[in-house]
Amino acid sequence: MKIFTNSKIIVYAFISTTAYLLACSTSNAQATRTWVSGVGDDAYPCSRTAPGKTFAGAISKTAAGGEINVLDPGGFGGVTITKSITIDGGPGLIAGVLVSGTNGITVNAGSSGVVTLKNLDINGVGTGLSGVLINSAAEVHIENCVIYEFAKGIDIAPTSACRVYIRNCRIQGCSSGAVHGHPTVSSGAVVTITSSHLLTSLFGFRAEDHCTATLTDCVTSGNLNNGVTVSTSSVAARVQVNNCVVSDNGLYGLLSSGAFSTVLMSNDSIFQNGTGVSVLSGGVISSFGNNRISGNTTNGSPTSTIGQQ
Repeated sequence: MKIFTNSKIIVYAFISTTAYLLACSTSNAQATRTWVSGVGDDAYPCSRTAPGKTFAGAISKTAAGGEINVLDPGGFGGVTITKSITIDGGPGLIAGVLVSGTNGITVNAGSSGVVTLKNLDINGVGTGLSGVLINSAAEVHIENCVIYEFAKGIDIAPTSACRVYIRNCRIQGCSSGAVHGHPTVSSGAVVTITSSHLLTSLFGFRAEDHCTATLTDCVTSGNLNNGVTVSTSSVAARVQVNNCVVSDNGLYGLLSSGAFSTVLMSNDSIFQNGTGVSVLSGGVISSFGNNRISGNTTNGSPTSTIGQQ
C-alpha cells in the first residue's frame, strides 16, 4: 500500500474541497434565462433541457433582470415577483396561470424593478382576487395577455411611483372591475393602455387620486356599470381617451366624478350606453370636437370643447 506524505494529503484535500465548492456554486447559481414546461419538474435546474414545472419554481433560479420562457403548453401556477424579470409564455402557446381564491401574479419588485409579462392566459375561475396585482415596481409591461374571471383583472395600487403599460390584452368577466388605477402615494401611477379590450366586468377602466392614464385604440364594452371612470376625492386624476369604442355599458360610457377629475376625449365612438358621457360633483369632460356620441339612452355632452392645433 502506498503511503502519502502529509503534504500530498493536504494538496489532495484542498483539490477535493475546491471541486466540491465549485460544484455547489454551479448548482446554486441563478441563470439569466430559465425554462418551464408542462412536463417539467421544479426539482430540475430549469434549464432548456431540464425545465421546471411552475413560474414560482423557476423564479428562484432566475437572476434579477433575467427571463423565464415557456417551452410548451401547460399550467404554471401563480407567482409573486420580487425583482426585475420577464415572464414570456411564447407566441401561439397556452401558458396558463390558473388560481382560485388568490392573486394570479403579484408584483412586489420594489421602486426600481422592471417587470414584463407576455403571452399569458391568467384565469381566476370566478374566485381569484386579482389577475395581476401591482404593489411596487418602476415599470410593469403587460403584453398579449388574457385575464379573466377574477374580482379585478389588473389592480394598480403601487406604494411608489410606477408606470404601467398594457398592450394588446383582453380583460373580461371581472366582478370588481377590469383595470383599476388607485395608487396609494402622491408619486402616483401613470397608466398607458393600447389596443386592448376591457369587457363584461363591473367597469372597464377606473382611475382615482394620483392616477394619470391614456387609453388608445381600445374597446370597453358590456360592463355592468361604466366604460371609463375618473373618480377623485382630494387629488387630481386625469384620463385621455383616444380613438376608442365605448359601448353597451350599463350606466355610463364616460364618467368624470369629483372636482379633481378630468377626462379628455378625442375621436371616440360612444354609443348604446345608459348615459354616453356625464359629469358628477364638479368633474370635467373636455372634447376635441371630433367624437361620435349617439344611440345612448341619454347621450349627454362634454363640459367643454378644446380647439385642435
